[in-house]
Amino acid sequence: MREAENTSLVKAAYAAFGRGHIQGVLDTLHSDVVWSAVIGASPAVPMAGERRGQAAVGEFFKTLATSITFEVFDPREFVAQGDKVVVLGYYKARTMTGRPFASDWVMIFTVVNGKITRFQEFTDVAALNVAFEGVAA
Repeated sequence: MREAENTSLVKAAYAAFGRGHIQGVLDTLHSDVVWSAVIGASPAVPMAGERRGQAAVGEFFKTLATSITFEVFDPREFVAQGDKVVVLGYYKARTMTGRPFASDWVMIFTVVNGKITRFQEFTDVAALNVAFEGVAA
């Protein structure tokens, strides 16, 4: 049953994000969460890199809001086993420079005692890097 509860928590985080309710996302996180967004992206991608703690993840979402406009953000498939929830999805967006990018992605959540303790995102970083080319980090 843990997998179902963990999946529901992750889906609630996505739903909050979809409504623009970032505090709702933060409420699903453990206070010491480790958040690793767009792993492998260049320093030109402002939301890349690891953050620790809810406050730092809150800053990540502020940076995301000023760096990208999503045209499509679609979590498509949820696979859970033990404390992991793996989400397969697709997004299409424009950077603050107006450059477009699109990619399938994988996001991995670790859930412990009803809170997300770790997040990892894997995407087409080559396309993302090109979209941010020339943008200061």
